[in-house]
Amino acid sequence: MIIDSAVAIAQRRVGKTGEQYFAGRVSAVIERSIIAFKSSTWIVVATGFVEPVLFLFAFGYGIGDLIGNVTPEGGSAISYAMYIAPGLLATSAMNGAIYDSTWNVFFKIKHGKLYQAMLATSLGPLDVALGEIIWALGRGLMYSVGFMGVVTPLGLVQSWWAVLAIPAAVMIAFAFSAIGMAFTSYMQTYQQMDLINVALLPMFLFSGSFYPITVFPGWIQSVIQSLPLWHAIELMRGLMLGEISSSLIVHVAYFSAMTIIGTWFTTRRLNHLFMR
Repeated sequence: MIIDSAVAIAQRRVGKTGEQYFAGRVSAVIERSIIAFKSSTWIVVATGFVEPVLFLFAFGYGIGDLIGNVTPEGGSAISYAMYIAPGLLATSAMNGAIYDSTWNVFFKIKHGKLYQAMLATSLGPLDVALGEIIWALGRGLMYSVGFMGVVTPLGLVQSWWAVLAIPAAVMIAFAFSAIGMAFTSYMQTYQQMDLINVALLPMFLFSGSFYPITVFPGWIQSVIQSLPLWHAIELMRGLMLGEISSSLIVHVAYFSAMTIIGTWFTTRRLNHLFMR
């Protein structure tokens, strides 16, 4: 019966646009991830939530008492903890998505041979790509909701626009997971995978999480403003502080482009690697 179902699904794809890429079975990939998650240890996910909370208390309230109030560009004076909270929220969404779409995907490609098995069924490479990306953004969503659950009672949210920070976090996670999976498909060794941390750490330190980027020379500011985490932080900061402007549309467009490009490259790479 399973074989008959797979044949029927494949036959329904015949003649449709993109039949070699998409079977409309993204839910099957997500269901597999849920089953695998139930049997895995919860500590891996928990550590990703605890990290930004520790940063918030250590820097926002520890060093924050020494710094005092901070005045964001074009805004009014706020506490240091309120200033760094949006940056930590954006970083939390990024980390949750990027680690699930890189290291986990690398293992599935190189060692688990999972995608070879999936693509031997009626699934297409776009089904696999979207399923893995959506699952990765789910982890980013969990981190973001948990972090918002911490900062809101602490009084670090001063605008109702902050409600939109959660869907914004989902969008950020989607974009990072799509790009992360695309890059991972080119990696051959664990040593190459370490390049991910080489890229993430400077973004975290210099993208405006802990201080305004105006402290840097103009050309360095331009480089930082091209990085995805800077756009994520500015989007989150605008929503959580209620500083709504047309620049937020630019940030949304940036992540929309990241998502489209990352999904396209991931689909093409999976098709090239496993459908030859």
